[in-house]
Amino acid sequence: MTEETKPGWKVTFVVPCYNERDTIEKIVAAIQAVPFPREIILVDDGSTDGTRELLRTTVGSRVDKVLLHERNLGKGAALRTGFAAATGDFVIVQDADLEYDPREVSRLLSPILDGKADVVYGSRFAGGGPHRIHFFWHYVGNKLLTLLSNMFTNLNLTDMETCYKLFRREVIQSIALNENRFGFEPEITAKVAARRLRVYEVGISYSGRSYEEGKKIGWKDGVRAVYCILKYWWKSS
Repeated sequence: MTEETKPGWKVTFVVPCYNERDTIEKIVAAIQAVPFPREIILVDDGSTDGTRELLRTTVGSRVDKVLLHERNLGKGAALRTGFAAATGDFVIVQDADLEYDPREVSRLLSPILDGKADVVYGSRFAGGGPHRIHFFWHYVGNKLLTLLSNMFTNLNLTDMETCYKLFRREVIQSIALNENRFGFEPEITAKVAARRLRVYEVGISYSGRSYEEGKKIGWKDGVRAVYCILKYWWKSS
């Protein structure tokens, strides 16, 4: 893509990271390879494994902004910090763990660029992309949480818990968010539904990690997600 053919818009990748020393350089390189203008914001959520040192040196020099939390607050808190600093026309959540492929963001952009959507979810359960096989009970839990969320939001998503959520910047920066951990997913879904925003969903591939490889979400986060679905439905009703 030449300077003459670059579009007049930019995507901000908000990358929350906590103890991702082994993958942070790889995810930054993958984002830098996308064929459209982008802004990269890394938010370190109190890492203790050497991630922070990389952000202050080699990795930090390759991105637009590095924001640091002095202690671990949770993914939701890191996203709030990143969203507030975003300047792109569109904002996407990009985990640092290589489970999601930045090359597929172009697919999420399509409904927004066509003027059809305000928010686009990348579904791990729709479409024919490759998926690493993992954890039957995680799959069941995700499907149950999505079903419960749909019941209270009246959306028909297939993957409410997906990381890949793309927003118009003015949309995400106008929504007050409260959840500090993985409750962000049901909270933002409930608040997007309450505003009657135009939501699209596209299928994506997924390369899930094992706990040995660094996966962090657990059963307590599932319980919190149920609480958040009910809490934010009640507040919006």
